[in-house]
Amino acid sequence: MSFALPSLTASQMFGQKTIRPITAATLYGLAFIKDRLIAIDSIKGHLLEIDPTSDNSKILNPHQVREFCEVTGIAVWEDTLWVSRGNSVYLSKLASLGLEHFATLPYPADGVAVWESTVYVSCQRLGYILVFDRETRKEITRFYAPGVGVENLTVSQETLWVCDRLEQTVYSMDRATGEVRFSVLTPFDSPTGIGLHKNEETGEECLYIAYASEEPYIRDNPNADPNHELTYRDRTFIHPLYYHYEPDKRYALSNGYLVEMSYVEEISPLDEVYIPNVEWRIALPSETERQKVKHVEPIGLPFTEEIIEGQRVAVFKFDALTPGERHIFGWKALLEVRGIKYRITPKDVEGAPEPSPEFQTRYLVDDDDLAMDSAIVRRASREAIGSETNMLRKMYNIRNYVYDQLSYGIKPYIDPPNVVLERGVGSCGEYVGVLLALCRLNGIPCRTVGRYKCPPSGEQQGVPLQPDFNHVWLEFYIPNIGWLPMESNPDDVGDAGPYPTRFFMGLCWYHIEIGKGVTFETVTSNGARLTKEDIPIGDLAINHIRFTILKELPPF
Repeated sequence: MSFALPSLTASQMFGQKTIRPITAATLYGLAFIKDRLIAIDSIKGHLLEIDPTSDNSKILNPHQVREFCEVTGIAVWEDTLWVSRGNSVYLSKLASLGLEHFATLPYPADGVAVWESTVYVSCQRLGYILVFDRETRKEITRFYAPGVGVENLTVSQETLWVCDRLEQTVYSMDRATGEVRFSVLTPFDSPTGIGLHKNEETGEECLYIAYASEEPYIRDNPNADPNHELTYRDRTFIHPLYYHYEPDKRYALSNGYLVEMSYVEEISPLDEVYIPNVEWRIALPSETERQKVKHVEPIGLPFTEEIIEGQRVAVFKFDALTPGERHIFGWKALLEVRGIKYRITPKDVEGAPEPSPEFQTRYLVDDDDLAMDSAIVRRASREAIGSETNMLRKMYNIRNYVYDQLSYGIKPYIDPPNVVLERGVGSCGEYVGVLLALCRLNGIPCRTVGRYKCPPSGEQQGVPLQPDFNHVWLEFYIPNIGWLPMESNPDDVGDAGPYPTRFFMGLCWYHIEIGKGVTFETVTSNGARLTKEDIPIGDLAINHIRFTILKELPPF
């Protein structure tokens, strides 16, 4: 399936494309002067004026490059430019670009934003956003930083927008009180700058995010043998951030893509076998708040559909699988997927009722080799929550406890939680097993979700992509609120925290939700399910997974 882009005028293209300025190495702060996009290349010290419709750019400070090296944040108010560099904030007239000292912090000043006489400065080391009076240059107040990473800022009439590099998140805060209204996940990692453009004709506002990181690539080196070698290069660009906030449902959606996913099994047994009367079930993608299933069709062989615990499952039937017999079969789905981030506080869950008896018998029991009766797991379940009674805080404490206890590592099989806790290293599936056990022992219903993530390469549209691994995460249930997603291990980025919460009650667009709470794939013979002891599915067939990102979804 292909999509032809219509012919657009320059004004129509504004806000509809990724901006990739030639020569830029590491873009940080962003600012708009009407339709003029200003950005700082922190490594080179170039203050760039960028044409969003053509990527053309020019250096505004050709004689002051040295002074602008290592600038990490910029802001513009009327005819004044504000920058953060090192521990200090400076201001200058746009016409002259001579930096004048404004304030110095005890630690690096990461980002700056200005609205009238109020100056906002973010500082990761302090853990605060400091608020200064422009005239007196004195600190008025300070807000808790909403994330744990380096943060950049922009501001509008009532809103302070905070972009956190590690959290991969943009927060909408009340600029007067510092209260977080909602947050959204960015579609790419390493967001380093944020700017707000206002259309003077329509009054519509659009957020732009700068991204900067290194990416691996294969270099052709004619002086080497072999001539292909792995190396890294700078990756930086600017992309519009779309969002849609649903206050009644407590979540916000962000950028998404139309994605085609295929899952195919190829019968190729390690040892030739005869299996009579076979039914091969493969879960289909789920319909959720952030994922819409537009179309599903069979590949290779037809299937019928069943609904198992509310989840769609494809059923392929064979009279028998005989020695030497070969088939390919599976499904292809067309999906609209977006980022989602819930905003729920411990106060929101105070007084939540106990889970219903149905939920207790389904989601509070050991139904998947969780070793919930073992001493080490039961001890961990107590240590994880301490004296906490609030369900959301308990869930957060359990997540952090597991991150403290485990480091990520891949294995060909999954051990039960007692073995994983003793070893201290686990795969995503083993993280999930430990989390499930500790949550269920603490009265928090939870279930497994997965099974794959699309390679997070939104710019590689129309190219078949294959994931390196399968993947699982989980959902936990809060009565009167519902099921909330939580990643298994990607937020475990350090040895002792603080850990980001980007995927605590949030998923990015590349998560494909398949078979919530049900087994992804099963094989039965004469109505009896084949187990690993009978013959593992991996010994019968080879799976083939392909994603094709067709296009970015339009703004909401």
